[in-house]
This record gives sequence, C-alpha cells and structure tokens, in this order.
Amino acid sequence: MSTLDRARHQFKAHPMALDAALAIGVLACMVAGSFVDPHGPDGVTWGIRTPDPLSLVLIGLSAAALVFRRRAPMTVLALTGTFSVVECVTGDPRAPVAMSAVIALYTVASATDRPTTWRVGLLTMTVLTAAAMLGGPLPWYAQENLGIFAWTGIGATAGDAVRSRRAFVQAIQDRAEKAERTREEEARRRVAEERLRIARDLHDVVAHHIALVNVQAGVAAHVMDKRPDQAKEALAHVREASRSALNELRATVGLLRQSGDPEAPTEPAPGLDRLDELVGTFRSAGLQVEVARADAGTTLPAAVGLAAYRVIQEALTNVQKHAGGAAKAEVSVVRVGPNIEITVLDNGAGAEDSADGGGHGLLGMRERVTALRGTLTTGPRYGGGFRVHAILPVKTRGRGADDTV
Repeated sequence: MSTLDRARHQFKAHPMALDAALAIGVLACMVAGSFVDPHGPDGVTWGIRTPDPLSLVLIGLSAAALVFRRRAPMTVLALTGTFSVVECVTGDPRAPVAMSAVIALYTVASATDRPTTWRVGLLTMTVLTAAAMLGGPLPWYAQENLGIFAWTGIGATAGDAVRSRRAFVQAIQDRAEKAERTREEEARRRVAEERLRIARDLHDVVAHHIALVNVQAGVAAHVMDKRPDQAKEALAHVREASRSALNELRATVGLLRQSGDPEAPTEPAPGLDRLDELVGTFRSAGLQVEVARADAGTTLPAAVGLAAYRVIQEALTNVQKHAGGAAKAEVSVVRVGPNIEITVLDNGAGAEDSADGGGHGLLGMRERVTALRGTLTTGPRYGGGFRVHAILPVKTRGRGADDTV
C-alpha cells in the first residue's frame, strides 16, 4: 500500500482528522488573504496592510468551527455565517472570513437534500451579500461584495453536485446488490423445484413397482406349496417389476449427472404412449383395469405426457394398495378443447384410506398438475370407491416446453 493510500485510509477511519486538516488549510488561506491589498496602485500587492485584531480573532474562530462541520453542519454554518457578517460590517480592510462560510455551506449542501440546499443557500447568499453591500465600508458594487455572492453560490452548487453523485453511486450499488440477491434467490428456487421434481419421480417409480412386487410376492407365498406353477409366474412378475423399477430409478437418478458424465440416460420420459404397458403391469398383478381413450391425434408435450402418465400410475398404485383385492379400476383419457382430462375411478371399499395424510402420492400428483397450470380433483365416490380427475392443458406455457398439438 502506497503512502497516499495509507493516508486516505487513515482519513476515512478518522474523518475528524480530515476536517482538522481542512480547517488548518482554510486558516492559512484566510490569514494569507488578510495581508493582500486588492486595490493597490499596481494591482494586487502583498504585505502592505495589517488586518485588525478583531479580524484575526474571527478568522481563528471560523476556522476552529470547521473542525466540527460533519457533526453539526447547520450549527457550523450559522457560526461561520455570523462571523462573516461581523467581518463584512466591521472589517476595514476586510479579511476573507467568508471563505469559512462557503466551506460550511458546501458541507450542508452535500449532507442534506436539494430543497434544504436551496433554502439555506439562498438565505446565506442573501444575508452575506446584503451585509457586505449595505453595512460594509466599500461601495455596494465593489467586486468583493459580488465575490461573496458568487462564492456562496458556488459552494452550494458544488455541495449539491457531490450529494447527487454520491446518491447516484449508492443507487447503482443498491441495484447491483439487489440483482445479486435476486439471482441467488432464483438459483435457490430452481434448486428446490428440481429437488421436488426428482423426489416426485422417485416416489412414483418406487411406490408403483414396490406395490406390484409386494402383491406378487404375497401371491407366490400363498400358492408356493399347492400351485408351484402359479408361484413361479408370480415370481417372474416380481422379477420383471423389480427390473423395471431399477431401470426407471437409473434413468431418474441419471438426471443428476453432470453433462460430461458417462451413461447419461437417452430414453425419453414416459408418456401416454406407454399407457397400455403401464396398465398391463397392474393387470398382471391381478387388478382389473379398463381403459377408455378419446384423444386420437393428440400429441402432448413431454411435460404434459409425463404428468398424465404419473397421475395414472399413482392413482392405480393407490387402488392396488388401498381398494381391496376385488376392486376394479377405470381409466379414461379424453381430449376436451384445449385440455386433456385424465380420470381414474375404482369401486374399492377401502378407497377412502388412500386420501389420508400418511403418504405423499396425492400431494405429488397435485404438485405435478399445478406446475403445468392444470387442476386436480380427488375424493371418495358416492356409493363407494375413489375418484381422481386431472385436467392438463395441451399447450404448456412453461419455460422450454414443447407446445405442439
């Protein structure tokens, strides 16, 4: 760090020391100016006049007041202005005590707002100039009187300019900090959304396939001794369901890989084009499922297709887990105007249990549908059973979504 930088650091750490140094400089200038005669026969001359003792006292007092200009700018301006008025009226020859008032006015203008600067500046200019013109020993049109008017105006203008620049720089810094906070908040929000999406995918995959494995394992254990062929078929279904679960888990977890990592998943996300395959896994587990579709010719965006697939998967999984062994399920997929409507019904006696707060299936479905600006309605059916009804827009308005129809 250079000597100049160290000095700046010290002055910033101790502002009163800077004000004291400024006061000493102003004192030196005022004392030197008090020995100058601007009206000599050969122009401005030095050392040909001696200031009055009162002028020297006023010079010392006004310079001392400047040491406190930051702590009490209005008080310092009032003191230096008073000393300047006294000097303008009594000084003959006049000493430049008004220099301290100019510095004090600059401080007030740089530390307050513009309306205050206008009021205080005009008052100071008027009082000092009027005192010099009307009460001083010089003619009212003397250049010293006009100089007081000009220098007080310059002090107020310079202080206001410094305050405006300081406010402009602070505004830029505030905007930059706000933009940085906004970027950080946006990044955190996106991370949270991505975590929630991955959690939903993991829940859908695990809940569906583990439910199938549980059912088929129970069947195998029940018929192992009496009907080994049926037990072998059930174990084959267990193996197939576990393999499918592993494949979907691998694809889901693969979303967390970095772009340069090997073995990134290339298989597209499941959609309604795989509905028959999905329903087949439930039928093989013993659930009676009927499917009705009226969406011919509709091509869904990947996000909508995945949401529809997961809603049906989670709804049938809940039927498998909660509706009882004799339950039947009905799945309908209908295109209604700009929307695709998914309905899953069942007639299970225990369907109400699927609506309790013990799991996250219904919550995950609702979050998926809401993220696409759709609606989800769930609840018990009149006469028994449960109903899941989702309305998804065919054209998504999400960022980066495919809007084909």
